[in-house]
Amino acid sequence: MEEESSQFAEAMTTHNMEGETYEKERDPESNPLNQPLLKRSCTLSSNSLAMVGAKVSFMESLNYEINENNLFKHDWRSRSKVQVLQYIFLKWTLAFLVGLLTGLIATLINLAIENIAGYKLLAIVHLIQKKRFFMGFIYFTGANLLLTMVAAVLCVCFAPTAAGPGIPEIKAYLNGVDTPNMFGATTMIVKIIGSIGAVSAGLDLGKEGPLVHIGSCIASLLGQGGPNNYRLKWRWLRYFNNDRDRRDLITCGASSGVCAAFRAPVGGVLFSLEEVATCTAVVVVVLRAFIELCNSGECGLFGTGGLIMFDVSNVTIRYHVMDIIPVAVIGIIGGVLGSLYNYLLHKVLRLYSLINQKGRIHKLLLCLTVSLFTSACQYGLPFLAKCRPCDSSLSETECPTNGRSGNFKQFNCPDGYYNDLATLLLTTIDDAVRNIFSTNTPYEYQTSSLLIFFALYCILGLFTFGIAVPSGLFLPIILMGSGYGRLLGIAMRSYTNIDQGLFAVLGAASLMAGSMRMTVSLCVIFLEFTNNLLLLPITMIVLLIAKTVGDSFNPSIYEIILHLKGLPFLDAHPEPWMRNLTVGELADAKPPVITLHGVERVARIVDVLRNTTHNGFPVVDDGVVLPVGISTEATELHGIILRAHLLQALKKKWFLREKRRTEEWEVREKFTWVDLAEREEKIEQVAVMSDEMEMYIDLHPLTNTTPYTVLESMSVAKAMVLFRQVGLRHLLIVPKYVAAGVPPVVGIMTRQDLRPYNILTAFPHLARSKGGEKGN
Repeated sequence: MEEESSQFAEAMTTHNMEGETYEKERDPESNPLNQPLLKRSCTLSSNSLAMVGAKVSFMESLNYEINENNLFKHDWRSRSKVQVLQYIFLKWTLAFLVGLLTGLIATLINLAIENIAGYKLLAIVHLIQKKRFFMGFIYFTGANLLLTMVAAVLCVCFAPTAAGPGIPEIKAYLNGVDTPNMFGATTMIVKIIGSIGAVSAGLDLGKEGPLVHIGSCIASLLGQGGPNNYRLKWRWLRYFNNDRDRRDLITCGASSGVCAAFRAPVGGVLFSLEEVATCTAVVVVVLRAFIELCNSGECGLFGTGGLIMFDVSNVTIRYHVMDIIPVAVIGIIGGVLGSLYNYLLHKVLRLYSLINQKGRIHKLLLCLTVSLFTSACQYGLPFLAKCRPCDSSLSETECPTNGRSGNFKQFNCPDGYYNDLATLLLTTIDDAVRNIFSTNTPYEYQTSSLLIFFALYCILGLFTFGIAVPSGLFLPIILMGSGYGRLLGIAMRSYTNIDQGLFAVLGAASLMAGSMRMTVSLCVIFLEFTNNLLLLPITMIVLLIAKTVGDSFNPSIYEIILHLKGLPFLDAHPEPWMRNLTVGELADAKPPVITLHGVERVARIVDVLRNTTHNGFPVVDDGVVLPVGISTEATELHGIILRAHLLQALKKKWFLREKRRTEEWEVREKFTWVDLAEREEKIEQVAVMSDEMEMYIDLHPLTNTTPYTVLESMSVAKAMVLFRQVGLRHLLIVPKYVAAGVPPVVGIMTRQDLRPYNILTAFPHLARSKGGEKGN
């Protein structure tokens, strides 16, 4: 870990020294509070350093484009119907297994959390009933510190990429960014155990984000046949040895994780893609089977709630036209508070990055400090609340309650009374949401208790996320939003018929939309885990208003985290000022493009690979005779060849003693399409003898002959839309005019070239144009 910290510090120093040559007034990140965690290089052609989990890595793009070279075309023509059916059958089988395993692991996590946290709380209640309050505090704090220590040690020492939610890295991967070490077996195991420890410790964290990451890890491991060191060499798995099919499986895993977290199959599908409905359906079946089993009492304290996590279907919803006013107020407050939360969390994460750079001990101390503060607040603050008498309509078993769960906790109160703040704080995070969402309880909570609850979870929500444990943002934001939603319900009690529990639901939805900026999938998730379809109209209104208000202040929380980590994520919509710049002007700001000939000397290829870090090279043929019979020779752009394929050619000694083009049978004897799908090696690992340097390699059979190209006069905005929607790694820029001496390709655009920060660095005058600052 010390090596990672020194690597981080060295990367920061190097990039900061490069950035000092630019004037601060022209640097959109000159303010230190706005700088990303890694200062990026101010050139368009540079490699990207980014933080994946807690590790500094060089970023590479993924190859979602079909590489149509001779080998691919031959394999496609020669595939039999049996092989096509094998591919289809295996893809459905893997989708089924992803859903099955995600459901099983989600059940295991829920089972462990409910039992560990439940028996811990039962022991605390037993000590409180005996008036041994200080001993209860020691036991409560000690248990939470131990659980937090387990989660933190695993993340810090064994799998730094397991810390945090993992959703920003998954979003970047699905966007086309290769995030190394994110989907390994060690990461998944640490994520599972760490989530159990962190949530059971009572930290203000959810298991939803980690479940999305766990589902993605399962999909990745199944698709590649297991961990790298113990990978199965089953021949059927060769069909998935490419970035495109691996992305589809990871998308399936992510949606399965959402489904398992919220028990919301439709919401899980909308969260990812509609094609992955099979995964979420299997997850629901598995969860339902285990919940039915656990309802018989064979799973300890787990099993209540069924597939509906926070059921509010027992209230009759009646709202009128005038109720739109309080609903709109909730949406506006959610948008403002969501954007404020994003802003403050941005600063806290920057502070934590400085602490985490100091090494393992500081990471562990930060985790334990947050756990100690959380435990002290959860145990001590209920003593500030006044005991309230139980409603006469409730039975003695309903109020007060002394078990693990319940809506009227007795805590330190005499018989017949309950402590409303203990009901919300001294319980599991799921039960806290269930209690504050409770309907037909208009007088259960005091205003002062709700204010303390809201203020506490605002503080915990800011200072808990970012420590070195697996964590999710969904439930902490739900708790904050439900707090002010219920407060607004009390204030509007005499003006509306909407239940206060529904106000809490709407408040949670508004804060999530104001922070995460999701609408459709979020709406469906809320409807599924509250089981009330009548909430649809007002929930959608709240989400739209909150998202619109939040967008006017800052980006979503996940976009902020992506920016801090330096992950080269491309937004769906280009910046307005990108229409004022052409791709030709962008190519002029880069170093000259490096091209290779169709039949190239080995020495030239080795030199290019050793002295550049490019991953794609245009292949050009000079002196080509046109097929129409014109005697004039022309220059042909044959296509683009990947760095990985050049390394494969060197590794397999695909050398020719004379300069000639090879026959198709010669290539098939040396290569298969499976060879070209292998992960690339480093040039330092390939040995080339001195006498081989003067030989030749025929690059034509390995070249993608159908690359995507754009004219140099196309705007950057239009090119960015094409690049993102097709999922490209390279986009060739061709000249607008064809004449003698004009090269067939004038440049290559990559993901780094389309990032707003890099463009504004090379063209600072664009930042002063209308909308320029929006790109920062």
